[in-house]
Amino acid sequence: MKRSPPLDRIYPVTRILGAVVIPFLALAVLILYFFPDQTGQRFAWPVKPPITAMLMAAAYAGGVYFFSFLVFGRHWHRVKEGFLPVTTFASLLGIATILHWDKFTPGHIAFILWAGLYFSTPFLVFAVWLYNRREDPEPDQVGGPLFSTGWRYFFALQAIGTLILGVGLFLTPARLIPVWPWTLTPLTAQVMGAMFAIPGVLAIEIVIDPYWRPAQRLLEAQFVSFLLILGALLRSRADFGSAGGVYIGFVAAVCVILLALVVMFIQMRAQSRQPVTTKSSFGKDTAECDPC
Repeated sequence: MKRSPPLDRIYPVTRILGAVVIPFLALAVLILYFFPDQTGQRFAWPVKPPITAMLMAAAYAGGVYFFSFLVFGRHWHRVKEGFLPVTTFASLLGIATILHWDKFTPGHIAFILWAGLYFSTPFLVFAVWLYNRREDPEPDQVGGPLFSTGWRYFFALQAIGTLILGVGLFLTPARLIPVWPWTLTPLTAQVMGAMFAIPGVLAIEIVIDPYWRPAQRLLEAQFVSFLLILGALLRSRADFGSAGGVYIGFVAAVCVILLALVVMFIQMRAQSRQPVTTKSSFGKDTAECDPC
């Protein structure tokens, strides 16, 4: 039996998964970003210092943004690149939970939710991605602008840098903890490593599939995360101790990334307004402008 051509749909089960995950992420953002000094009472384990809690919240806020488009979006190709970064992140946190079980607060509702989320999400997200991939359109159906060679080099460097740092923090935390600018434990070092894996895996996907449309929502989510990271840095200067130069370097690096993303958005939006020729589901050429 001949299979019907992909229609670029987001399946109901995919939307349901997003709708289930969003409240957990939103609650984590609320606790970790606005009450970072109260994680011992409100979260799955006491996260110290506050900068670590707020950086975790920034990652979760990006997740809320992404999963919102998963629930309310119309096209699968606009969200498909978010699944492997999320699967990687959730898998690493599940492993870290097992390795550091004694550091968590047993019986606390937050820990029960944490364990339930990270022992199930990696499998569910990956399974839904595999299932919905049958709706993957061909590249000429996606249309829209491509990233320039310069931006592809940018993402290649991002992938190399963030993945090296993420792998180092996760596999050899004892080596990096002494030189890290704020206090880390083996558990929080591995959590930070999982966070660095998100932009690293996304950057690899963009290098492989350099179309703007599939990456746009994920890069917008990354922008949201980095805005909150900047806010966390400004609120947590004391957590850097005497490392004033390192603190300034962190703030400057985040500002540069935010500026680069703004420039990228402006360039790609300008290109998206230009009519592009794509293939419709019926094989006819159609001219359209990419709505941002």
